[in-house]
Amino acid sequence: MIRAYKFLLRPTVRQEGALAGMLRDHCSLYNGALLERRDAYKHNSRTRIRYGHQSAQLKEIRAFDQERQGRWSFSSQQATLRRLDKAFTAFFRRVKTGEKPGFPRFKGAGHFDTVEFPRDGDGCRWDSTPQAPVTRVRFQGIGHIRVHQHRPVAGRVKTVSVKREGRRWYVVLTAEQATPDPLPFTGSVIGIDMGIVNFLADSNGGFVANPRYGQRAAADLKEAQRALGRCKRGSKRRRKAVAKVAALHRKVRRQRLDHAHKTALALVLEHDVIAHEGLKVRNMCKAPSPRPDNKGRYLPNGATSKAGLNRSIADAGWGVFLAILHAKAESAGREVIAVDPRNTSRRCPECGHTAAENRPTQKEFRCVNCGHTAHADTVGALNVLRAGLVRRDAQGHSEKPPCSRDGGVTLVDNTERLSSVF
Repeated sequence: MIRAYKFLLRPTVRQEGALAGMLRDHCSLYNGALLERRDAYKHNSRTRIRYGHQSAQLKEIRAFDQERQGRWSFSSQQATLRRLDKAFTAFFRRVKTGEKPGFPRFKGAGHFDTVEFPRDGDGCRWDSTPQAPVTRVRFQGIGHIRVHQHRPVAGRVKTVSVKREGRRWYVVLTAEQATPDPLPFTGSVIGIDMGIVNFLADSNGGFVANPRYGQRAAADLKEAQRALGRCKRGSKRRRKAVAKVAALHRKVRRQRLDHAHKTALALVLEHDVIAHEGLKVRNMCKAPSPRPDNKGRYLPNGATSKAGLNRSIADAGWGVFLAILHAKAESAGREVIAVDPRNTSRRCPECGHTAAENRPTQKEFRCVNCGHTAHADTVGALNVLRAGLVRRDAQGHSEKPPCSRDGGVTLVDNTERLSSVF
């Protein structure tokens, strides 16, 4: 398994300047390589400059520009060129599939925030053991920087990256680890239905409240963004206003991540099989199409109300939560199943009757066929669980995990192992 670790850096003022200079120089290298590819294509559409050709030029570039490009690691510069090569690979793939191409763009000084070192020991050095965590990391041209390592790094470090977020600097590690042992079976299966009023409802009748972190911070963000709009571009006040807006957004993002991690961890610890709706969040957040009439005008299309719904969906963070849930389940040996979300809240769990009239309000479910009543989100979670178990049996996983009530394995205190797994 490949696991990522993110730690806060505590550089000095001089080291902050050196880190910012490293980002600027790598950004200049990225833009220069992009310019070369673009000019070559304009000169001859059949001419393609690839990574190998540009990587071979690094030696001459470093010798010509000793004060800038010559200061940094050769491997980190190669990683920057590979980053551009991946962007072009994705561009040509989108062209072939008929998607919106999105030609690679030149990066501004504020939009190039990461430099990667593909190998530990080549331009950087990270020495860490679980028994003795390091407090410093060394980068070529910068020196040793203090690290706030809040947990040990397990496995062999593969890559080391420096990342800037606002005024903070982080080091991101990827470590190769052995697959951890699965958690003991609990004999429990569950289905979850995600929503706006409640973050999720489970098939056992439980609910997780929607924290609405974005909505809580909306007033402060609105005030900070208004103050930013009144500042003159390039001024010191504007830089402070930008930092304040970024800090507010960073706080909301970290709150969403914390809520998603804790909710996913609770599900993984208590259940062997977790079924959820296979939602396409990006499609759900699309703006409605315009409705032109024959007089050159546009009819109402509900764009205002849809914008509010899109904002609520983005604030809930369903996509991030599902990604974290799948990652934690894979580490713990649990099974997560995505099912078709259509009609899950309109199908009666008692008689199977499906109709839009079964859900007269957002919260209430009342079957017009058999009269069964329940909370609509709970009914949706029950239908998701049943569809997930059917799909699981169809895939050949019909065997049932041992249950503690039947004399099987019981949950024990795995605090030390769980801290390393999650």
